[in-house]
Amino acid sequence: MSGAKIIELRSDIDELNELLKQAKRKKVLDILSLEIRKLETELITLKESEKNEAAMDVSSTPTTSTQTQKRYQIKLNGYGWDQSDKYVKIFVTLKNVQNVPKEQVYCNLTERSMELHVDNLENKDYLLVINKLLNSINVEESHWKQKTDMVVIFLAKSQQNIKWSHMTELEKKFEDQRNNKFKTDDMEKKDPQEYIMSLMKNMYETGDDEMKRTISKAWYEGQQKNKSDTLDL
Repeated sequence: MSGAKIIELRSDIDELNELLKQAKRKKVLDILSLEIRKLETELITLKESEKNEAAMDVSSTPTTSTQTQKRYQIKLNGYGWDQSDKYVKIFVTLKNVQNVPKEQVYCNLTERSMELHVDNLENKDYLLVINKLLNSINVEESHWKQKTDMVVIFLAKSQQNIKWSHMTELEKKFEDQRNNKFKTDDMEKKDPQEYIMSLMKNMYETGDDEMKRTISKAWYEGQQKNKSDTLDL
């Protein structure tokens, strides 16, 4: 069953990537990128679940002690980010995270990646992974803080005063591909907006709260811009 689900997710991601190359508006690009990242996280989780199930099949029956220590891990894919001249700041919302001991909230950092671990928050482990950061970071000068219902990670820029246009190389690559695609004459003949809007409607109806908020915000801002353009005329 999980094998079929993996194939389906892979197909969905590939199709979304094709749509991303055709999207014209930045808000549409952001929505599609968010959905792609969500599906990729789900795909990774499924693959790891398959590995864990295979390992359990060949292992002996766990003891009662092992069973009580087992916790469910949740892969996070939603976060906000901002930046200053010195830091890229990542905001991760987790209810009651302030109650977790400090040693159970930690980051594994490299020059081009970060992992946030929150262990045993109400008997669940949380993990946020961001690979292939757009630029390198200074691991020694980076740090993180627990706040009420939130963890803030401060990634120190290796090159200060350099503005990051995206969080990851992948996100920048998607936008560059889209921009290059629309420079061709062939794209002038295509109008993918109707299909994309239909996809966005379906994503809104089936998506989680974060996806619905993002789509609603994009729609509202688009309407406001259209009103502003009309007034200017």
